[in-house]
Amino acid sequence: MALALLIPAAPAAAQAETPGLDAACQTVERKLFKDIRELVTIDLDTATDVEIRVVANQILAAAEAESLPVLPRAMQERLDGTADDLRAFLKKDMLTAWTTDLRVSVVRTLTGAGANVQAAAQKVLDDWTIDASLAYLNEGLYAARALDCASQPTPTPTATPSATTTAAPVPTASASTGATGGEGGGLPLTGADTGTVAGVGGALLLIGGAGYLIGRRRRSRFVA
Repeated sequence: MALALLIPAAPAAAQAETPGLDAACQTVERKLFKDIRELVTIDLDTATDVEIRVVANQILAAAEAESLPVLPRAMQERLDGTADDLRAFLKKDMLTAWTTDLRVSVVRTLTGAGANVQAAAQKVLDDWTIDASLAYLNEGLYAARALDCASQPTPTPTATPSATTTAAPVPTASASTGATGGEGGGLPLTGADTGTVAGVGGALLLIGGAGYLIGRRRRSRFVA
């Protein structure tokens, strides 16, 4: 098992310089999963206790950066224990915990995943290897997401009502509205103008009646 930890992994882990897409098809920085095996650069059987602790802390930092669910806690417990327990954990149980974390990380990518991501993840889960899981988490996942996002229909833009409205025309009075005659067919006078005409007509009637009475009296005196 110690030899397995010392063997360099295949170049499956991609670098995170180029951005990728998340489950919502938004551009994000890729999450890089390190190959923990490459951090073990010492012979675990002959290394000093200090060298063992240095390597253990490097692995713990990488596991915490990747939000792995099992390895960080297990490593911290061994760091809090004896040097012999820590050495034994690095030689055997660490690889088991890390393998479990990788599998959990692959399963997590299935949440809200499209058809291409589901197919790629299922292939890794069916034919499980550490190298395959690292290749999927660092490269294959983002390639499959790009295909899923490209296959989504483009949303149809909706029409936005114009902010400007046309004012309704205001009716204007006809030039012939106030006309008193002619062929224009003017409207009859109403309101104050009608009252004035009626008052003038009444006054003329009174004047005419008074003149009639005065004339009769004069004729009556002349006859007498």
